[in-house]
Amino acid sequence: MIAGKAYKPDAVCVALYENAARLAHRYTEVYYSGSSERREILEQLFGSIGKDVEFRPTIQVDYGINTFIGDGCFFNYNTVILDVAPITFGKGVLAGPNGQFLTPTHPLNPVDRKNLWEGGLPITVEDNVWFGGGVTVLPGVTIGENSVIGAGAVVTRDIPANSVAVGNPAKVIKTIDPNERPASGQFNPAELGL
Repeated sequence: MIAGKAYKPDAVCVALYENAARLAHRYTEVYYSGSSERREILEQLFGSIGKDVEFRPTIQVDYGINTFIGDGCFFNYNTVILDVAPITFGKGVLAGPNGQFLTPTHPLNPVDRKNLWEGGLPITVEDNVWFGGGVTVLPGVTIGENSVIGAGAVVTRDIPANSVAVGNPAKVIKTIDPNERPASGQFNPAELGL
């Protein structure tokens, strides 16, 4: 499964995603209590998790253990992570509400699909990527560092570093100069179609 080869979910898969569902549900229960248990749950849920990572509830995952999150990431409300293949988030990733990161693939052939064959392709998100609300990232995609993905975009292909991509399917509309100014307080998302 993790290697991207065809597989059929078995009892081990079921046990793993049932455990992930319980942990994600527990995270939502304790979120507003300010409990230190929030961090403990994230450490149990994900393959690895960096420092200063924040998830607003709810989190929905397939396995969790195939997801690796760098330092300083923030995920707003209702994040969906389907990690039948590895998902890697670099440092400083920001994701708006209702983000979906989807690695599963299914056969186009209806016979194989009916027989419950599945597959998956990894997703890689490099450092300092910002996702607007409602972004969907599909299997096999790499998003380069410092990129911005506009609200509602569906990312079907790799996005180069320092890019602004919008739409369905997401297309690069601008290259970012990391030294460009004005500073963040004067940023107007409407100018970029975000």
